[in-house]
Amino acid sequence: MRIYLDHNATTPVRDEVADAMDRAQRELFGNPSSVHEEGAASLTAIERARVQVASLLGCAPGDVLFTGGASEANNTALLRVAPVLGGRHLVTSNVEHPSIEGPLETLAARGWEITRLPVDATGRLGAAAVSGALRGDTALVSLIWANNETGVLLPLEEIAQAVAPHAARLHVDATQAVGKLPLDLSRVPVDLLSLAAHKFGGPKGVGCLVLRNLPEFEPLLRGGPQERRRRAGTENVAGIVGLGVACELARRELPERVRRHAELRDRLWAGLREKIPGVRRNGDPEHVLPNTLNVTFERTAGELLLQALDLEGVAVSAGAACSSGSIEPSRVLVALGLDAQSARGTLRFSVGHGTRESDIDRVLALLPDLVARVRAAEPL
Repeated sequence: MRIYLDHNATTPVRDEVADAMDRAQRELFGNPSSVHEEGAASLTAIERARVQVASLLGCAPGDVLFTGGASEANNTALLRVAPVLGGRHLVTSNVEHPSIEGPLETLAARGWEITRLPVDATGRLGAAAVSGALRGDTALVSLIWANNETGVLLPLEEIAQAVAPHAARLHVDATQAVGKLPLDLSRVPVDLLSLAAHKFGGPKGVGCLVLRNLPEFEPLLRGGPQERRRRAGTENVAGIVGLGVACELARRELPERVRRHAELRDRLWAGLREKIPGVRRNGDPEHVLPNTLNVTFERTAGELLLQALDLEGVAVSAGAACSSGSIEPSRVLVALGLDAQSARGTLRFSVGHGTRESDIDRVLALLPDLVARVRAAEPL
């Protein structure tokens, strides 16, 4: 049986979610926009899911706009909401997800000024730096809550409090944080928040954008009255139902998830330090997702180590990618100060639902020999 340690990329769909989606596919076939009983049943299921999402996040159900995922939510926030806020200046960081970087490039081409604040060597960015970058024409601050590669958490509560007195609005990409940490928007003045269901046991192809007290904007998808005319198109009823169930599971299980995932992550890190020389943990070890461990194996070709693990039945993620015949280091790791060689030797391990102690122990039994073999085969 394979061992899956790449939950930050995507998670297996929970059985409870799959069962609910199967029932929805078979029973909720009516168009939610139709006025007959079948349509009303589908609409009721969508609104139930909206309440489940809002209950997890601590916002009002009416704040939840269902989307096709976090990338669509991020694009909507930056390309549709930001332009109606006034001003043409945006503050962000230098460790954002590509679904933020892409829209930022579009805004820059349209004449926006983008301020990218650098994180420190631990991957953190303080509220004072964000506050100091705000100007009279700053329309939006857009930041990632939990980094997808390192798991490092930004102090979003403090940042939100620092932004609140200003005219600028705050957008948070919480894709990696939702379902892994308790988030309560009733205490954190965030104006927009993006998430994707498949990062915490839900299906791919569905997510949402939370919008709170914002002006009307031109929808990214036009041509229908769905989602209060903020996103056209017949709703993905089964996917939305699945997102709702995933949120309900997270609301009930979060304390135990946090404890369990942190134990597994720490078990892995302790074993790596004990068994393998020349390993280094990346990112702030205190302010990090409980399920994520980003490790550099010195003098090791990470892409070869990833392949060796895959052949042994273990799935992880690398800190460098092959592009046009060359090894390209992660932007995030470079932002933390790693050189290209160190970034190349980096792997991300992310645990999740279904990960067992025996899985961690199996990986720890495999890695010393695999690292030694990779170092011997291609020394860096």
